[in-house]
Amino acid sequence: MSPQAPTLTLTIDPASAVAPFEQVRTQIADCARDGSLPVGYKLPTVRGLAEELGLAANTVAKAYRALETDGVIETRGRNGSFIAAAGEAADKEAAAAAESYARRAQRLGLDHRAALAAVENALRATYGADA
Repeated sequence: MSPQAPTLTLTIDPASAVAPFEQVRTQIADCARDGSLPVGYKLPTVRGLAEELGLAANTVAKAYRALETDGVIETRGRNGSFIAAAGEAADKEAAAAAESYARRAQRLGLDHRAALAAVENALRATYGADA
């Protein structure tokens, strides 16, 4: 028995306070991160996914653009969009953001403890109280 090919299954909650493009972006990013969509997986076309989800093509296109900016997917012209090897790119971007924050906090006159507390507060606000 051969292994089953991965499939992309997204659900959009129209009652959610989260914008539909962000729901698409988050679900694809999560699937790429947890490996349920492997590197090289070809995503549906913007129009195809929009039709499947009952969304406007511009909504899916916005999600794909955000995913590409984040390094989660790569678009290969007419060949389509694919899950990228994003782990290293995400680590580099996070390191650059952290370095930029540290320099800014120092310019603002924050000591190490205050700068770290600000980061911890931001992480708790973003990831939840258990972060």
